[in-house]
Amino acid sequence: MRFDLASVGTLKVFCLTVVLSVLMLPVLRRVLGLRAFSMASETYSSGTHSAAFVTCPNDTVAKELARGIVEKKLAACVNIVPQIMSVYEWQGKIEEDNEVLLMIKTRSSKVPALAEYVRSNHPYEVAEVISLPIDQGNPPYLKWIGDVVPE
Repeated sequence: MRFDLASVGTLKVFCLTVVLSVLMLPVLRRVLGLRAFSMASETYSSGTHSAAFVTCPNDTVAKELARGIVEKKLAACVNIVPQIMSVYEWQGKIEEDNEVLLMIKTRSSKVPALAEYVRSNHPYEVAEVISLPIDQGNPPYLKWIGDVVPE
């Protein structure tokens, strides 16, 4: 089998590129902190975290509940969504009210304690506390929820 000079040169360049790539990977991870590396290596078990929803009569109640929830580490984050319109049946009548929605990100294991906190601190006779398991999401964000909210 004959090798010409160009083939040998190409092979050397290819081998050098592979070796440098393998050697640079740890450096890139450490120095640059590339998110692609951490996102690819994170694992998440579906349903470990939940998004919970609570409606409030006004901004003041929403902010007080949100702050208390985060301070007590019942959730990592609470988004306050202003000016929603709720249409519902209450005591045999159709009602319409302007409300404020809390979107709460937490561990699924914390939902019972979260619901108890809301029931104890909410002005409504029957406070809405519903949750849905998080199936997927941005791995670093889901990791952050787990880091902030203890088990």
